[in-house]
Amino acid sequence: MTDRDPLPDAPAPTSSYDAVVVGGGHNGLVAAAYLARAGRSVLVLERLGSTGGAAVSTRPFAGVDARLSRYSYLVSLLPEKIVRELGLRFAVRKRSISSYTPKGDGGLLVGGGPDRTRASFAALTGSDSAYEAWQAFYGRTGEAARRIFPTLTEPLPTRAELRARVDDADTWRMLFEEPLGVTVEKTFADDLVRGVVLTDALIGTFADAHDPALLQNRCFLYHVIGGGTGDWDVPVGGMGALTDALAGAARAAGARILTGHEATRIETDGRRASITYRTADGEGTVEAGQVLVNASPQELAALLGETPPPAPEGAQLKVNMLLTRLPRLRDRSVDPREAFAGTFHIAEGYGQLATAHAEAAAGRLPSAPPSEIYCHSLTDPTILGPELAATGHQTLTLFGLHTPARLFAADNEGTRAKLLAATLAQLDAHLDEPIADCLALDAEGRPCIEAKTPLDLERELRLPGGHIFHRDLSFPYGEEGTGRWGVETPHANVLLCGAGAIRGGGVSGIPGHNAAMAALGR
Repeated sequence: MTDRDPLPDAPAPTSSYDAVVVGGGHNGLVAAAYLARAGRSVLVLERLGSTGGAAVSTRPFAGVDARLSRYSYLVSLLPEKIVRELGLRFAVRKRSISSYTPKGDGGLLVGGGPDRTRASFAALTGSDSAYEAWQAFYGRTGEAARRIFPTLTEPLPTRAELRARVDDADTWRMLFEEPLGVTVEKTFADDLVRGVVLTDALIGTFADAHDPALLQNRCFLYHVIGGGTGDWDVPVGGMGALTDALAGAARAAGARILTGHEATRIETDGRRASITYRTADGEGTVEAGQVLVNASPQELAALLGETPPPAPEGAQLKVNMLLTRLPRLRDRSVDPREAFAGTFHIAEGYGQLATAHAEAAAGRLPSAPPSEIYCHSLTDPTILGPELAATGHQTLTLFGLHTPARLFAADNEGTRAKLLAATLAQLDAHLDEPIADCLALDAEGRPCIEAKTPLDLERELRLPGGHIFHRDLSFPYGEEGTGRWGVETPHANVLLCGAGAIRGGGVSGIPGHNAAMAALGR
C-alpha cells in the first residue's frame, strides 16, 4: 500500500468466513482477490497499518515528495495471467539498458541494441567471441524460460515432467544438476563477463558459484525465467502501485481487509479453524473453513504452536537514495542516464564475488562489497513530485550482496554504517565526483539516504533472518510431500501463500494464486 492511499477504518469482523488470509502482503491480496471473485467470503488480517508487506511505496525522507519502492523494487515474476484475470490497473515499463559494469575508465554496456552491445563486448575483450557466447548462453536460458514460466501457475510438475518440458539435456544439466560456476567458467573467459552472469545467481542468496547445494542455480533460474523472457521491469508508480491495485481488486470482489489486526494463533481440526487476532483495543477471534497464511514458514509454525523449521539467513544490504543529479562517470563514453537506467554493477567481477563470499563466510565484511544500482526515476518519473522532477532530481536503489545477517548480530547499527561507507566507496571509485556530493537533503538538512540490513528487515517486516525469500528457494517441481500446488501444509485447511511456498520468492503473486487454486480445489 502506498502512503498516498491509507486504508479506511473498518468495523470488527463478523464471526465466520469461508477463508481468512493472514497477512496483507501482495501474495495475500492475490489469494483474497481470487477467492472473493469465486464467491467465497474472505477476510484479510494485516498486522501493520497498511497492506503491502515488502511491496510498498513510501516517502522515507522527511518533507521530500519522493515515493520510493522501499524494499522490493523491480518486477519480473508477476505473470500477465494474474494481472489479466484480476483486472489489475497496473503497468510496468521496459528498461532500454540491461546493465552497465564499469572497469577502469571503460566498462561493459549491455543494451541499446545488438550492435552497440557487440561493440562494447569487443572493446572489453578484444574479440567478438565473448558476445557470441553471451548470445548463445542467454538463447538457451530464454528457451528454458518460455517453457518453464507457464508451469509456475499450474499444478506442480514432477521433476521428470519438468525435464521433459525443458527438452534439452544440456540446458537441464546447466540449470538443475551441476553448479552454475561450471558452466560460467566453461562458457566465458573474461572475469568481468563471468561476474555479470553470476550476479543473477546471488541476489538475495548467500552462495558461492560452486555451492554443491545449488542455491545459486535456484536463484539464477528465478532471475532468468520471469515472464518467459527474464526481463526485470520498472513498476509504474512504484511497487506500492501494485499493492494498491491488488487491494482494490480484492475489495471490489467483496473481500474485507483489516489493518492493525495481528493474527496470534491458529487452531484447526482440519475442517474448521479458529484464528485469534490482536488489535490496539484487545483480542478477538474469527472462524474459517480455510486459512491462507501469507507469512514465513517460521511464522506459520508459531501461529500453529508447532516447532519451526531451521531459521534461514538473509545476506543483503538495501539502500535508497535521492539525488539532486546523477553523478558524472569516469567512463566518458557512457551517459550516466544510460549507465544508471539499467543495472549498474559494482565490484561484481567473478573473482571479486568469490572473494567477498569467502570473507563473509569467514565472519568478515567483504573488503570490496559487491552491489548493484539502478535509477527508477529515469524510467518512471511519476514517483517524484513535480518540483523534484523539474529540477532534475533522481532516485537510486542499491542492493548489496554477500552480507549475511550473522555479520550484524553484535552491532547492527555500527556494522551497517561501516558497510554503507565501504559500499559507497566502491561506487565512488567509478565516479568522477563523490556520490555524497549528489545527495539531496531532507527538510531537516540530512542527506537523503537510508540503508537496511537483514536484521532491519527482520525487525520491520518479520522476514526470518532478513531473508527476502523467507527461506532458500526451491526448484519449481514437486517432490514427495510438497502437495499438488506446493502450498499445502500437514493441516488440510491451512495453506501457505507467502514467499516460502514452493515456487515462491520475489514479487510474483504466484504463491497467492496457487494457494487460492488449492483452496478452490482447481
